[in-house]
Amino acid sequence: MADHVNAPQLGNLEVPPHPGVLERAAVAERVAAHKKAGASVVFTNGCFDLLHPGHVDLLARARFLGDILVVGLNTDASVQRLGKGPGRPVMPFAARAYVLAHLASVDYVTGFDEDTPYELIKLLRPQVLVKGGDWPVDTIVGADIVQSDGGLVVSLPLLQGFSTSSTVSRILDTCGQGRQ
Repeated sequence: MADHVNAPQLGNLEVPPHPGVLERAAVAERVAAHKKAGASVVFTNGCFDLLHPGHVDLLARARFLGDILVVGLNTDASVQRLGKGPGRPVMPFAARAYVLAHLASVDYVTGFDEDTPYELIKLLRPQVLVKGGDWPVDTIVGADIVQSDGGLVVSLPLLQGFSTSSTVSRILDTCGQGRQ
């Protein structure tokens, strides 16, 4: 099995592979090697549909808390189960992973199909776990694992005014107004 996630098609466009988009087992191997070399691993997760400045800000600040940033990315099925709304995710997994992997702050992206990243966090055992400020520390999935290992769990304040859901709503409102 290849370490890299296959590059599926997006309509008639193929999303190119990126060396930072890896299967779960490959990320676990890389994380173990980084830890053995003394690096501090930071983990965050989310849907990251329609990447916006709030996402980029959160990821940059998360990366600042350690040496390596791993992003757990909800698969398309996982996003749909979260009830984000009809037609979500707007961008398929491969496109979201590709864009995230190109950010300077992100070292690795790996998918998770479960409703939460708990099993992924249990596998990777990062030293730092980060979520956005809309998540109180005591509700962050995987906090128990990281804290039991002596790690840090952080809820970072969000950059105000940015939300994928509100962006999608604005697009839909604009399109609806354009047809009248």
